[in-house]
Amino acid sequence: MVDTDSGWDGRGGRGPRVTRNTGGARPAEPIPGRRVAAPDRGVAAPDRRIALPGRRVAAVSLVALAALATGCEPGTATGARDAPPPARPTQAAAPSPSPTAPVTEDAKPRTAPPPSPSASTAAPAPDPDPTTARPARPAPEPSTAPPPRVLMRTGSESDRVRELQARLRQIGHFGRTPTGYYGSVTADAVRSFQAKRSLPVTGSTDEVTWQRLLAMTRVPTAAELRPPTERPVAAPDERCLKGRVLCISKNSRTLAWMIDGKVVSAMDVRFGSEYTPTREGVFEVFWKSRDHVSTLYDTPMPYALFFSGGQAVHYSADFAANGYGGASHGCVNVRDKKKVAALFDQVRTGDKVVVYW
Repeated sequence: MVDTDSGWDGRGGRGPRVTRNTGGARPAEPIPGRRVAAPDRGVAAPDRRIALPGRRVAAVSLVALAALATGCEPGTATGARDAPPPARPTQAAAPSPSPTAPVTEDAKPRTAPPPSPSASTAAPAPDPDPTTARPARPAPEPSTAPPPRVLMRTGSESDRVRELQARLRQIGHFGRTPTGYYGSVTADAVRSFQAKRSLPVTGSTDEVTWQRLLAMTRVPTAAELRPPTERPVAAPDERCLKGRVLCISKNSRTLAWMIDGKVVSAMDVRFGSEYTPTREGVFEVFWKSRDHVSTLYDTPMPYALFFSGGQAVHYSADFAANGYGGASHGCVNVRDKKKVAALFDQVRTGDKVVVYW
């Protein structure tokens, strides 16, 4: 309790004493004429127990101003317990040097702060996305140049094919006698040549392949283009020494066209397989068919000279292409088309045919 009224009413007389309880329990009445001590100050009250209200306010203001001027924490003025004490000034937090909040286990930023260039333990930067690291190369535009023109391919038959075979034979890519027919053997020889020269391996002879071959070889001789035969002609059977005879040896696999014991022309031949063997003996030509096609096997039999039933001497494109790797169905196959064509023109119906070992 603080004594707030001295009883002086300002008019020269003393009024009744009034006390104001601001602290809760009512204290005992002071004894008149005695000095009253402030119960919650711990200091003695001044001689004049009663202070005018205006002087009290002025004293409190002076104390507060003095404390603020010296920077000290202000204390509580006498008689001012009912006013809330001023709030203690707090020191402002120093700004953080880092631009981002510290990372904790509970709240991780979505993006990590940029690493310090001087930090020795900084995490390495992630590798760039390979799909965006460098621009993709544009797809090469398809070539608009036309492919080289094909001059010869499988199934072709001409003097140029014969020259092709002879030139390939000069440099070791064709191991047969030139026939003029472009079969599988010739196609394989062309593939071998193209692969070795780093050309497109097609098996067909285009302009680029042909020009490269011409530059590497010489013009074939007549003997290289049309050798007498690939195999030496066997000694003729004695039945072949008289008259006009087609003398056919299974042993040497050759045919000799003979007139009165003299060989007019010779050519390589092949025979039927063991299941369809070529018959042996003495026969005669009973029918000639230039563009014959087999009704039994549905295969061409050009320049056919029939001598025993359905067996005949004729040109075989398969023999020209594959050599002795195959067999006939009993006929005598010739692989040189020009030779058998010339033979067809010379042989007459009724001429003798001798097939022997």
